[in-house]
Amino acid sequence: MLKIAVAGTGYVGLVAGVGFAEIGHRVLCVDIDETKVEMMQSGISPIYEKDLEELMQKNYAAGRINYTTDYEAAYKEADAVFIGVGTPENEDGSANLSYIATVARQIAENVEKDCLIVVKSTVPVGTNDKVEQFINDFLVNDVRVEVASNPEFLAQGSAVHDTLYAKRIIIGTESEWAENLLKKIYEPFNLPIVAVNRRSAEMIKYASNDFLALKISYMNDIANLCELVGADVQDVAQGMSFDDRIGSKFLNAGIGYGGSCFPKDTKALDYLATQNGYELKTIKAAIDVNKDQKTLLYKKASNRLITFNGLKVAVLGLTFKPGTDDLREAPSLENVPLLLAQGADIYAFDPVGKENFAKLYPEGTNGKGTINYVENAEEALKDANVCFIFTEWGNIKAVRPKVFKELMRTPLVYDGRNIHGIDAMEQAGVEYYSIGRAPANRGGLKELKKSGLQAARF
Repeated sequence: MLKIAVAGTGYVGLVAGVGFAEIGHRVLCVDIDETKVEMMQSGISPIYEKDLEELMQKNYAAGRINYTTDYEAAYKEADAVFIGVGTPENEDGSANLSYIATVARQIAENVEKDCLIVVKSTVPVGTNDKVEQFINDFLVNDVRVEVASNPEFLAQGSAVHDTLYAKRIIIGTESEWAENLLKKIYEPFNLPIVAVNRRSAEMIKYASNDFLALKISYMNDIANLCELVGADVQDVAQGMSFDDRIGSKFLNAGIGYGGSCFPKDTKALDYLATQNGYELKTIKAAIDVNKDQKTLLYKKASNRLITFNGLKVAVLGLTFKPGTDDLREAPSLENVPLLLAQGADIYAFDPVGKENFAKLYPEGTNGKGTINYVENAEEALKDANVCFIFTEWGNIKAVRPKVFKELMRTPLVYDGRNIHGIDAMEQAGVEYYSIGRAPANRGGLKELKKSGLQAARF
């Protein structure tokens, strides 16, 4: 088994490091944050991810993984160094490669044996060529150093499973030596390996993520049209799913994609195309559709209500998807500021995302409104005037239609994940709006008629 150093302990680096340790390699994870390193050495994961802490503790006890801030020692004797640091989005949509450059120079100045540098971070096509040149420019010792591309395809919430049981491993190399060493590292996983050149590997990552983003945006676009013409997007998606050329995944309409990959990667590929004198019209469309989709429910509610000022607003779900505490590009980040600016009194519930969200919006007064973090969905719904569902966590999906009717002062629900059935909400007497489907009890008119009251005219 090989000695592997992993630079960065976020979703990419930490999960990869634990995966390598699990199949028998000796792994040393590097991070500049001493508090974070101490936390990981004590068996606590800095990120919420299913099964991660258990495997961290198991492999630490077995001596297969450790954590350090001492990058000099980590890179000195490594057979391979995997770079998993962040490549955040710049204002113009390009990828910020400063963290990659910092690690590359540290490697160059400390490596003392032949070593393969493997970039797992998502980087623009051609970046690995520059990284290899950069390392060679600063190389101190007379050793062989090559750079390979090995993009990750994990999904937050299932990252450990996606690493250990990946559909395929993509490796991009420029020599037989690099290809063979990378294959040797991945051999114990017993997974399909696709070996290509570096630039093709870099493009595979972007092309894959952006295709899924396109699929989501396409269905959201179709959903918006469905509402206008009286079709039901869930029925449409079901009919489409039987076609093997289309498949059943990523056909769920909602309030847009978020997270660390799709938003950043679509913008980065659009920027790359523009820099090369080409316009990716489909990617531009996906970006535009997603931007508008995130505030669709807020706009619907604004048309229904005079104002949010002084209203109790229940917000169910803060993270961009269930199974993670990641807030990046989450719909809540677009909608909560709009509600606060209107003077809403927000009661927010999320099983794991409250702590991270509170760092951005501390409990109490924010702008004209206030925000409060509660322990369950029922507490958020109690006496609420309106409810927004942003994330389909299991304990949010478990809230039955009658609970909205029983707990809310006004059972007015805007569901961005199409959790509930139209008929069920209709029967429960809930005024319900979702994505790409007809509303239930629009304007509360049916409830008024049932009670013998007349709808007021303005």
